[in-house]
Amino acid sequence: MATTYLEFEEPIALLKERIIAATATGAEETAITELKQQLLSKQKEVYSNLTVWQRIQVSRHPDRPYTKFFIETMCSQFIELFGDRNHRDDKAIIGGLGDIDGKTYMIIGHQKGTTTQMRIVRNFGMPNPEGYRKALRLMKLAEKFNKPIVTLIDTPGAYPGEEAERNGQGEAIARNLMQMAALKVPVLCIVIGEGASGGALGIGVGDKLLMLENTWYSVISPEACSSILWRTAEHKEKAAEALKPTAQDLYAMKLIDGIVSEPVGGAHANPAEMATTLKHVIQQHIAELEQQSLEQRIKNRIDKFSQMGVYATKTA
Repeated sequence: MATTYLEFEEPIALLKERIIAATATGAEETAITELKQQLLSKQKEVYSNLTVWQRIQVSRHPDRPYTKFFIETMCSQFIELFGDRNHRDDKAIIGGLGDIDGKTYMIIGHQKGTTTQMRIVRNFGMPNPEGYRKALRLMKLAEKFNKPIVTLIDTPGAYPGEEAERNGQGEAIARNLMQMAALKVPVLCIVIGEGASGGALGIGVGDKLLMLENTWYSVISPEACSSILWRTAEHKEKAAEALKPTAQDLYAMKLIDGIVSEPVGGAHANPAEMATTLKHVIQQHIAELEQQSLEQRIKNRIDKFSQMGVYATKTA
């Protein structure tokens, strides 16, 4: 499969082409090693100086690993569960019981699809109300059998179609927020790509919220923000800077609990390494949460979100 390069990755692409050409022509090993060292150096240089908009581009990279890849790579066994027991199964959200090193987790996440056909089937990772209802059903099932919950967030937003609104999109997301706040099992939420608006928040309330290094999480996408403010999407880069949606921005504002480092060159440069890192992060944080009492864990979770933002109570 052909590798896709973003515009700012062009120097990286050129070095990779030189390595491929040198290998094909039987160049000396020392020359190839030197090129590989130059590639690593260039990747570090490029990815240590990304703008906000470039990080958003990386989060949408077509070669970036999605939820299904992480599940298949991390889990020795995964039993996918389907349907919301009310309307239908939403392919934009997948979930089920996964075994990681002998421990069972309920893993739920957005899935965008890796081919044009599958992206259409998955609705480009934009869930309908039944997707969030399915997610909540699986969370309640995990609670019943005392299994920790891991959610993997990667969506451009909840589906904004007329049918979705008619079927209760806002109610489904709101119910998830309320129910997730009181779940009796550990809940770990991780943004692995895009985290747009209520579509992300619908499976984003947990004990810990982490973000991969090159991801974003915001109430609105830069393009939509630009379209509202300037009546054109041309100012998306300016909007991105103003929104402060990156993991680094949100960690500085204490809105997330940690940043998960990506391989040099981004998660798409080495998906297997990213999956190994994510696996260890999940195991570490779930183990820490399981050391807390049920009452303390729920209290901490509610306090965590209650302390975000500023509000005042006015008496009559």
